[in-house]
Amino acid sequence: MEISQFKSEEVHQKFLALYHDAMKKLPIPQDTFDINTAYGTVRVYRFGNRGGIPILLFSGRAASTPMWEPNITGLLKTHDVYSMDLLGEPGLSIQTNPIKDHKQQAAWVEDVLMQLNLTKVHLLGVSFGGWTVVNYAVYYPKYIASIIVLDPALVFAPFSLKIILFSLIATLPFVPEYWRKKSMSWISGGAEVDSKNSTSRLISIGLKDFTIKTPAPKQFTVEQLNSIHAPILVIFAGKSIVHDSAKALVRAKSLSNHVEAEVWPAASHAINGEFPNEINERVNKFLSGLTL
Repeated sequence: MEISQFKSEEVHQKFLALYHDAMKKLPIPQDTFDINTAYGTVRVYRFGNRGGIPILLFSGRAASTPMWEPNITGLLKTHDVYSMDLLGEPGLSIQTNPIKDHKQQAAWVEDVLMQLNLTKVHLLGVSFGGWTVVNYAVYYPKYIASIIVLDPALVFAPFSLKIILFSLIATLPFVPEYWRKKSMSWISGGAEVDSKNSTSRLISIGLKDFTIKTPAPKQFTVEQLNSIHAPILVIFAGKSIVHDSAKALVRAKSLSNHVEAEVWPAASHAINGEFPNEINERVNKFLSGLTL
């Protein structure tokens, strides 16, 4: 079957050890859920217990909940936070049935929200997580209070040649480890990658040793983007290698007036980790200005 999975049980066990180590750096979750959907079991964590409309986090490609370590504590000052490991990506969610199209990629998110009994939720995604948020909004808008996407991949602009090259270096098994580390530094704006950092190692393993079998993302049409009526905040990274952020900004601003879009010139694609306080402040400002 076309199921996303680790390439070996040995790699899977190594990943799990690093994952549990990385989770120790996050606040202790109030609840942990393993939610059954039509396409597999989705791991979800709930942080905080203040009530109100929570924020639901969507991680980037080959990433999972530990990547949000720089952000969760700050976001908890104003909102409860849920985070899930995306189905079809390396994490504690387990895909059991093929996901054949983009509507099915959105359908499992709908299953999760229904079973969490969340009547309204703010969606916050980075990179591919941003694409997943928008894809969900295109098909299932019912529960969405607002959308925040950080340097979203393939939403407002096509992939650059740089990100295609990065993908090849990061995923091909015969590429030397030195090149792989340099490519991780490249996507992070030239910052040195700490080989002892469990979150960085999780992403590296996910890119190299996890086979993704979900449908490849496609750039959304103007009609699809304009079909979304929830308020949207888009923050592009000026140093992103994923796309041309200036062109992406123009397209985002050409949509209806419920979209706030801006470029942060000093940020790379690793924007949530580089500017966690600034991201948290901007998210809070955006959410506090909504009329819900």
